[in-house]
Amino acid sequence: MHDNRQLVEGRLARFNDERVTPAVYQAFAPVTITAWTVPDEPVPFADAVRQKYSPIDIGTAWGKPWGTMWIHATGSIPKEWLDSRGRLPRGLATELLVDPGFTGGPGFNAEGLVFRPDGSTVKAISPYNAYVPVDHRQPLDVYIEAAANPDIGISGFRPTALGDKATAGDGPIYKLARVQFALRNTVVWELQQDIAVLGGLMHALPVDLPRRHEILRAFERMLDIVDPEDVAGTAAAGRAALADAFAKPAYASAHNLIAVGHAHIDSAWLWPIRETIRKCARTFSNMVDLMDRYPDFTFACSSAQQFAWIKEHYPELFTRIKAKVRAGQFIPVGSMWVEADTNMPGGEAMARQFVAGKRFFLDEFGLDTLEAWLPDSFGYSAALPQIVKSAGADYFLTQKISWNQTNRMPHHTFAWEGIDGTRVFTHFPPVDKYNSELHANDLAHAQRNYREQGVGTVSLIPFGYGDGGGGATREMLAVTERVRSLEGSPTMELGTPIDFFRRAEAEYPTPPVWSGELYLEIHRGTYTTQANTKQGNRRSEHLLREAELWAATASVRAGVEYPYAELEEIWHLVLLQQFHDILPGSSIAWVHHDAERNYAAIAGRLEKVIAAALAALSGKGSGRGRKALTFNAGPFDRDGVAGLGAGIAEPADEVVPQKYRRGYVLDNGVIRAVISTKGLITSLTDYATGREAIAPGTVGNLLQLHRDIPNQWDAWDIDEFYRRNVTDLTTVESLSVDGDEVVVERVFGKSRITQRLRLAAGSAALEIVNDIDWQESQKLLKLAFPVDVHADRSASETQFGHVFRPTHSNTSWDVAKFEICAHRWVHVGEPGYGVAVANDSTYGHDIGRRTRDDGGTTTTIRLSLLRAPHYPDPTADLGHHVLRVSISPGASIADAVAEGYRMNLRPRTVRGTESSVEPLVRVSNPAVVVEAVKLAEDRSGDVIVRMYESRGGKAEAMLTAGFDYSSVECTDLLERTTDGPVTVGAEGAITLRLRPFQLVTLRFAT
Repeated sequence: MHDNRQLVEGRLARFNDERVTPAVYQAFAPVTITAWTVPDEPVPFADAVRQKYSPIDIGTAWGKPWGTMWIHATGSIPKEWLDSRGRLPRGLATELLVDPGFTGGPGFNAEGLVFRPDGSTVKAISPYNAYVPVDHRQPLDVYIEAAANPDIGISGFRPTALGDKATAGDGPIYKLARVQFALRNTVVWELQQDIAVLGGLMHALPVDLPRRHEILRAFERMLDIVDPEDVAGTAAAGRAALADAFAKPAYASAHNLIAVGHAHIDSAWLWPIRETIRKCARTFSNMVDLMDRYPDFTFACSSAQQFAWIKEHYPELFTRIKAKVRAGQFIPVGSMWVEADTNMPGGEAMARQFVAGKRFFLDEFGLDTLEAWLPDSFGYSAALPQIVKSAGADYFLTQKISWNQTNRMPHHTFAWEGIDGTRVFTHFPPVDKYNSELHANDLAHAQRNYREQGVGTVSLIPFGYGDGGGGATREMLAVTERVRSLEGSPTMELGTPIDFFRRAEAEYPTPPVWSGELYLEIHRGTYTTQANTKQGNRRSEHLLREAELWAATASVRAGVEYPYAELEEIWHLVLLQQFHDILPGSSIAWVHHDAERNYAAIAGRLEKVIAAALAALSGKGSGRGRKALTFNAGPFDRDGVAGLGAGIAEPADEVVPQKYRRGYVLDNGVIRAVISTKGLITSLTDYATGREAIAPGTVGNLLQLHRDIPNQWDAWDIDEFYRRNVTDLTTVESLSVDGDEVVVERVFGKSRITQRLRLAAGSAALEIVNDIDWQESQKLLKLAFPVDVHADRSASETQFGHVFRPTHSNTSWDVAKFEICAHRWVHVGEPGYGVAVANDSTYGHDIGRRTRDDGGTTTTIRLSLLRAPHYPDPTADLGHHVLRVSISPGASIADAVAEGYRMNLRPRTVRGTESSVEPLVRVSNPAVVVEAVKLAEDRSGDVIVRMYESRGGKAEAMLTAGFDYSSVECTDLLERTTDGPVTVGAEGAITLRLRPFQLVTLRFAT
């Protein structure tokens, strides 16, 4: 046979484009449309429907960026479309087609939501999903809320003013293209889907495979049968010609795909949170509509926050969603409040993501979700397995690791082991997408790419348009019907995440183990970008700790009412802003302006909670009997005041800088620091060891400015070549003393930095306050401390412990970790000696080492203070910042833990009549750190204490409760009784025996 493959394929492509697709809709008819433009921010349906609408023509320009226009569409189906009895002929369906002026793909374009006159939602309008079902028996009467969301991604990483409403402009960005009735030929539509599925499969198969040519010949027969002048009349015959090609079942060894509808709506990104709420309503309306038409269709939706928005703003839709949840079609997953970043949230905040998420799903749906669902977060903390399991979940899913630039993950289904040894069954879908369109290439890729071949047979495939694109479509469901068992393709069935996990777990009882973090080898700049957002998060986390601790103490000690509702509301807002495009700094300016305003409001509200509790605890009274009572919210004693309690602080002498040569020296008898005339640390020693911490030939407190222009993903990425262009900022504008501080002022580029170096009496840490007016463009500011330590690894604080990372570059996996994330501290050490660097709001670090000419090793710790990317926020990080850092020579990891809390939890002093406030709990072993003290979520008044082993070793401790209680028990994060490492003695003595980094929650019944 002559090879005419390309000729037939070309014929098919043209026939499908020019004949089949135009024949899907065989008639059109006008509708009457009027419109009203919303003056500013969106309004609810009830407000919009009362407005005065004016006629509008197709082709009218509309929609300033972020604007909204409501369209009122009315009319009746043409009588000629109906038979003599007023019914539609078989094989035809009536629809309303709406095109507000689409300029690109779904999720980054104009979007719309269709309402009935009673305010109930119908479905959404978006590219590739622009139809509305119409009942031909009833007159049309619908309202369409059209959103003029600008496509910010179209700029291609170039600066854009569209991300800030104040700079986006007022000119219209869309033209109304279509609002009309359409008569759809369902037989032609089915033929179109047949061609899409078989054609996609044909092109995905190797050319030398017989199956490919069988499909080609089936298409050739179909092309001969279908009349291009009468596609509607011959489409059924064309489908029959393809039937044999569909009849052949999949290979017995074919990979098995469990398909789950999905939409992955970022809770903020290239749009503000207010638009996310509407995106959720649009997509969820689509999904409920599809569920009505396809009873087997299932849709997985994470983020309790998004459900909560629908409950608040679209109660009618929420009622319908609840019915679909009961039916098993609309499936809450993920167990979290939002799909959070997992690198930067603190331990308690990460725990609360699960507490808040799971409690919402339990309260609203009666469901105890069993999986963590984080397809798009930028790397995954090594502490996460324990937190997932402690929340009562069993499974974890991610997709983002497929973005790795350097190394390929060796597994798709595996046991992920965390820092404490906890393992969670984990899946990484081999389709390498979390919004598949179910094209044949996706299915083939999933089968080829699956790393567990021979031992596993099943993977999960999430499908649907994301980011407000509308989720799954009827075209995608047509694929699922056609590839259930089709030769050449993996098998497919609609299912649920739990269906998949239980099946995979059953067939793979001893999966391989991945130990430690799932480090994402891209998007390393997200540890640094938008410093104000990160600082707001860190401050909010610690204010919440204080507020809960002192409110609980005031409730137990003084009978003060605990502010349950206020704290829950604030927690929800903090958790929302830990979303993986807000906290990482990768959203438009609007999002970060909102975040900064929210953090300011959070601080104000929490300060009021704290002040009320401290006032109750410090005692009322006035006059000479009042004392200065210091409250210490940290877990360790400080200045003579017990951790978690209050007392009269021991007075501390001021450590005044002394002239030394031409610079200054700070010496408190614990450590000694020499600051040169250039404001650099030339010597840093601790008296306990007498060792010099600063490496020979180097200086500490060295600010370094790098060129920072990544290849793409500006706000997200730091590319390794940034290190090749660096300027050491050693020029000093002035060097002076202000009280107990050495003050260094520098000017560089368009920026200015004032550093204040201070050494408190009795402190083992030199503190540096960096006051920065940052006005640079595409630069990265680092602060370096080269230390004389031979360290082959560094320790970085993460949730409820720390993670070790190599300082060398032995393997490609080591090389890829050139920028790392840490919470409040990092530590490098050798046996018997180490150095810790702590911070109050910095997450990005790099730590490396080199061998000197003298044979010694210099290990350099650098903090990434600020960046200045152009996209998506061209003003990111510009402005004023105050960033605090400390360095502790001769420090152990235990010292680093304590310094991290010290830097982030300042004592509070208030005047009152009391001399002390006894802590609610004391722990005998400082390795066991109390992370949270609060009252129970069920509002019973029971006291909850959460703690963890902080040093990476087994620990035994006695816990003493300073209040009356009737019983104590271990619980999970949701405060449900579990087994735990706690023994209660005959006289109420509580003994804890913890494994390394073990997390424990205790509930004291009061």
